[in-house]
Amino acid sequence: MRSRKPLPRRARPGLARRSQKAKPSTASKREGSTHSDQVLLSRSPAETDRLGRILGRCAQGGEVVALFGDLGTGKTALVRGLAAGLGASPTKVSSPTFVLIHEYHGRLPLAHADLYRIQSESELPHLGLSEYLAGPGVVAIEWAEKARTELPPDRLEVHLEHRTDRTRRVCLKALGPRSKSLLSMTKQQWSQRSQVPGPFQRSTRKTGMSRRSRSSR
Repeated sequence: MRSRKPLPRRARPGLARRSQKAKPSTASKREGSTHSDQVLLSRSPAETDRLGRILGRCAQGGEVVALFGDLGTGKTALVRGLAAGLGASPTKVSSPTFVLIHEYHGRLPLAHADLYRIQSESELPHLGLSEYLAGPGVVAIEWAEKARTELPPDRLEVHLEHRTDRTRRVCLKALGPRSKSLLSMTKQQWSQRSQVPGPFQRSTRKTGMSRRSRSSR
């Protein structure tokens, strides 16, 4: 009696369909991220000032802008623009010396803290910074890395870096819903009114550079 070879088994239709299903993308996993980053290139002190003005116009009250960067990267210039955007006089804004927190009054009150002279975080409770952070106004903090324990979870971090003597790389990190809203409105206005190409960029992209003279802190 001749033996017969077994017939090949047919693939089950359900298995084929399941194998064709796409795996969830990494983008969908990031939708629940608690922070949002944007990078832009400021080619002059005027552009840094304009960024501050847009932030001031978009602020609703209660925002905390934490500024990071070396000397001369434009932190105070950005705060001047922020004051102007809130309707306060930008000419009065300067880096505080003996008084480490200055107040400016516009559409919303602005508290400007410069922690350059702070030696340790143990000095922070004596400044009254926590009272401003709990208030309805806008708080801008230069050298914010010296107040890590005092910074609220919802804040907009602005990291400024030297590219050339005049050009700055500005990374904005929104931590929390209020800061995300501020960043979203700022991004929209900057893009609409920008007169230079490539205003906002993802942090993974390279930014262009130009040579000019160094601006003040």
